Amino acid sequence: MDRNGTDQLGISVFFPAYNDAPSLPPLLEKTFDTLRANFTDYEVIIINDGSQDNTGEVLEQLRNRYHPHLRVITHEQNRGYGGALRSGFAAATKDLVFYTDGDGQYDPREMMALYKKFTPTTGFVNGYKLERSDPQHRIVIGNLYNRFARTLFGVRIRDIDCDFRLMRRDLLQSLHLTSTSGTICVELVCKLERSGKPFAEVGVHHYPRVHGKSQFFRLKSLLTTFYQLFRLRLLLLVH
Repeated sequence: MDRNGTDQLGISVFFPAYNDAPSLPPLLEKTFDTLRANFTDYEVIIINDGSQDNTGEVLEQLRNRYHPHLRVITHEQNRGYGGALRSGFAAATKDLVFYTDGDGQYDPREMMALYKKFTPTTGFVNGYKLERSDPQHRIVIGNLYNRFARTLFGVRIRDIDCDFRLMRRDLLQSLHLTSTSGTICVELVCKLERSGKPFAEVGVHHYPRVHGKSQFFRLKSLLTTFYQLFRLRLLLLVH
């Protein structure tokens, strides 16, 4: 057993994907290279959340290539980011669960930096962006959102908006997640911290988005998100 006492654990890796067809082949190649080199028990799950491009066709080819370790779950209708994450959490079967986005802005090979921080008592390890590789207006909005959400919910981790997380599956199963939008990240982190389990943080690299457009940085989406944050805050106060 290695020094962190976790070498016998299996890992589920999943990616929510929405119109991410060009990003998925290189993302999965890096992922499988990393998993083969470091784990004996692993699975990869893609949640195709109602994509309108050729994501489905690309995933069918990739599923044949990486059989039997790759599973694809398809939502016929888009369920939102929260709905995609909840499907991924429910589908995971291994001891540890890692997820990041399917758009290629994070390097899945850096999951090993999170894994190295895991100990027998760690509940989760959260990434934080060393530097955000987005246009300046998105950086400003992202920083304001992160500070606002951390203050509103009393969250201790430094980067709520970094979707690069490694968690214990049994801890995830004890959480009751309800969000269907991007606010699920806040709900998830709040409930993980409330569990009282020790956690760690690791800096990870963030890369420019090469394909597609973010759904978050639109005025309607931002207004909806802030409304949902206040609604989530009220729900968490009750429960």
